[in-house]
Order: sequence, then C-alpha cells, then structure tokens
Amino acid sequence: MRKRAKGHRPRAKVMPSRSQYPNQRWAIDMIRVWSLQDGWATLACVIDTCTREIVGWRLSENGKAKTAEAALQEGLIYRFGKLKRFESKIVLRSDNGLVFTSKSFTKTVKEYNFSQEFITPYTPERPSQRRQPRRCS
Repeated sequence: MRKRAKGHRPRAKVMPSRSQYPNQRWAIDMIRVWSLQDGWATLACVIDTCTREIVGWRLSENGKAKTAEAALQEGLIYRFGKLKRFESKIVLRSDNGLVFTSKSFTKTVKEYNFSQEFITPYTPERPSQRRQPRRCS
C-alpha cells in the first residue's frame, strides 16, 4: 500500500462558506446512500456556494474519482452549456478525501482551470466531537 504524498495543500482561508457572486466558488463532496433495491451507492454533489444550487451530481455504485469528475463535468454543462476551460478561475472547495486529492481528479480540475482548495482537517467537526446544544430552563 502506497502512502499518500505529503506536501502543501491550499487550505480554505477563514472566510464565510457563502460566496458573493455565482460561479465564484463551488463545493464538492461525496456521501454513501442506501437503496433498498441496489444496496450502497455513492452520491457526488457539486453546489454553487452563492446560490446554494446543486449544479452537478452523479450517483454511482463505487466512490472512485471518476464519479467526482463526472459530477464536476455535469455542473459545467448545466451552468455553461458545454465543457470549457475558463479564463478566470472558479475556486473548488472540498475535504481532504483520497478522491479529491487523486491524480485523476486534480488533473481534471486543472484542465478546466479551477483553483482547488481544501478545508482544514476535522472542520466541520466530526459528530462525536460536537458540543451538545444547551437546554433552556
């Protein structure tokens, strides 16, 4: 088993998660969902952080980088009508998952002139580390 390469990854700066203009920053993530007919599947979603609109998604039996790439490409087609390289960069925010740091995915991100940034590890916190809400008496 190979170790993940260590190096500098551009971290998300302390800024609100919502951008001021559409197509300024997109966010991508993957989640496992259960289907009674087909069992476990992976859902990749891309949202525009200004409008909070889902611009691309892909449901797949596996959670490989190709699933995330397809969701990103679907977002480009939905928003711009075609796959194209941008003059100005759109920031693509994701977590530090192996899918989003893979060679295949980062190559696709660079091809379309996205600027990739990663959230700080454990932010947002894992559910077991969250504080319990205070009860009013």
